[in-house]
Amino acid sequence: MTDGDYDYLIKLLALGDSGVGKTTFLYRYTDNKFNPKFITTVGIDFREKRVIYSNAGPGGTHGKTFKVHLQLWDTAGQERFRSLTTAFFRDAMGFLLMFDLTSQQSFLNVRNWMSQLQANAYCENPDIVLIGNKADLSDQREVNERQAKELADKYGIPYFETSAASGQDVEKSVDTLLDLIMKRMEQCVDKTQVPDAVNGGTSGKLDEAKPEGRKCAC
Repeated sequence: MTDGDYDYLIKLLALGDSGVGKTTFLYRYTDNKFNPKFITTVGIDFREKRVIYSNAGPGGTHGKTFKVHLQLWDTAGQERFRSLTTAFFRDAMGFLLMFDLTSQQSFLNVRNWMSQLQANAYCENPDIVLIGNKADLSDQREVNERQAKELADKYGIPYFETSAASGQDVEKSVDTLLDLIMKRMEQCVDKTQVPDAVNGGTSGKLDEAKPEGRKCAC
């Protein structure tokens, strides 16, 4: 895909405490590399990736195929940057909420992040995937899988245990979030059924799938 050659622009936001591995996670996803020497993110940064998304057709078959440009925003976890990072919540269409499996405190703080999301995101029920990162450090683990799954079930969101070092379930967790977002958009289109005449009789390319247009499914 060349620049501008895509059907949807989707903005995802990674958030969680400082040091949980958001930057290395996103670097693994976009470049399939692990760099343990990343310094703490100051304010906000972002990475990009182009993917092909196929929705499910009848009987589990592949339906339509879309070219998607992902912008993955990397937020600073420190409190002093909170007012800056929450300003980006409303523009994001999906959230990768991360904690560190070797830090019980980062897991306890997931509830605080959820409260901020519910207060600042594009709607009260945004698309979120909960991620327990650093699964490769099993000997340092402080959060067990049952605890994390129970919390994810409480909020009604998927849960994955990932490792930026090994790549474990990094792509799968992002793909799951993208699938949730695309299905939400499909539901909105089905409900609104805007006629082609609105676009002058043509079905023009969607340069950006804006969250404001998806509040109907919240």
